[in-house]
Amino acid sequence: MRRMLVFFALSLLLPAGAIAQSSGPFSRLEGQWAGTGTIDMQDGRREALRCRATYDVLERGHGLQLNIRCASESFNFNLQSSAKASGTRVSGIWSESTLNAGGELSGRAEGDRISIIAKGQTFSADLNLTTRGDRQSVQIKSRDPQSQVVGASMSLRRGSAS
Repeated sequence: MRRMLVFFALSLLLPAGAIAQSSGPFSRLEGQWAGTGTIDMQDGRREALRCRATYDVLERGHGLQLNIRCASESFNFNLQSSAKASGTRVSGIWSESTLNAGGELSGRAEGDRISIIAKGQTFSADLNLTTRGDRQSVQIKSRDPQSQVVGASMSLRRGSAS
């Protein structure tokens, strides 16, 4: 009982977020997400996307397994990744089954934003995730000028059945 009272008293004295900082930067991503977005193709076409994402958070928020699946009228993609965070640095691996591509990722996780560079032999892209509560925006931009896909943008909600 005494420990509970001490913990409660400390939680009132600590600045907001100080207790949450003991968990890793991926903690806010946990769960199922769904939503819509757009994909921009090299030929100038822009198509509507429907997306689902699953984030499995591991190692007290310092490990992440993610799967983002999206479909448009003429294109599907299935992005999978495994990442680890050390401080604000993020590293890991990724794969995308439609493009038969994969490689390494590196970047930073700061506050509500995760910025990643995914590099592979046949495809490289910038990936930015911003998560605020139960809403998330995902931006993917190809680094390869020859890529069929220029970029994609998604707005997701946690627990949505899109």
